[in-house]
Amino acid sequence: MARTIGLDALEQKIEKAQSDVVKAKKKYDAVVAALKDLIDKRDMIKRDEIISAIMKSNKSYDQILRFIQQADQGNE
Repeated sequence: MARTIGLDALEQKIEKAQSDVVKAKKKYDAVVAALKDLIDKRDMIKRDEIISAIMKSNKSYDQILRFIQQADQGNE
């Protein structure tokens, strides 16, 4: 016959599992925040590179905008 777990032992296991979930959620949230920060930094660097390239370019604002819009239309 299968051995049954006492109610107290079961409650302790439930509390431990809940505690483990809370700890895992805190760790997950911290890692997600770190990832978001890294992505934001990467995007800022890319934006700066694009702005720098535009500033150094001899193309006009309209030429650059038209080029980007044509590229977008070609991908659709």
